[in-house]
Amino acid sequence: MSAQGDEARRFMRGQQSGVLSTLSRRLDGFPFGSVSPFILDQVGRPVILISEIAEHTRNIDADPRVSIIAQPYSADMQATGRVTLIGRAERLAEKDGIGPRYLRYFPQAESYFAMHDFHFYRIEPVRVRWIGGFGHIFWIDPDAYLTAPGSLAAAELDILAHMNADHAGLLRDCCRHYRSIEPGSVEMIGIDPDGFDLRSGECLVRIDFESTVTSPEQARAALVALAGQCRS
Repeated sequence: MSAQGDEARRFMRGQQSGVLSTLSRRLDGFPFGSVSPFILDQVGRPVILISEIAEHTRNIDADPRVSIIAQPYSADMQATGRVTLIGRAERLAEKDGIGPRYLRYFPQAESYFAMHDFHFYRIEPVRVRWIGGFGHIFWIDPDAYLTAPGSLAAAELDILAHMNADHAGLLRDCCRHYRSIEPGSVEMIGIDPDGFDLRSGECLVRIDFESTVTSPEQARAALVALAGQCRS
């Protein structure tokens, strides 16, 4: 990883949709783009859910080269951060691995998920373009962008169950302290090496760890540190 790669990946963790572009079969290789929801897997690769009959699927099956750009809306779009991730899309063989995590972020997709003609595609990065602001512009290699695989992913469901059952107060404190949000109900829906995501009503709230973690033990230490900061 690098400092710029870390910035770009953490930025992507905070986005839920982007413009996916594929090479059009119908239009002789011209770029075809449309808005696509996505999540990142534990190491930072985008995962999308698309139908077999979608234009993107036909394009990817013919040529897996794609790009996805993510950027939050702003009155001055040139002044906001943005990431363009260029890579190759690959259909995942089964849905059960990433499916439950995807549905925690996009519960409205459950009806699509149940259909046999919807599949997950994961984008393996080739290069990443990170624009963090004026003059803060970098091309980033995959090794500098992706995190190392660790044992955190296997423990994710246990951590979520524990935090939601025993530490709901801390989750509400994080919303107040780090995002100035007064939450009603709050639920941790995902944890990854860079931080975790909460659902409060209709809102997703992203909380970042100070440094990258790759194991349940490191995640616990990071959560304890956040709790101390909330109390200070």
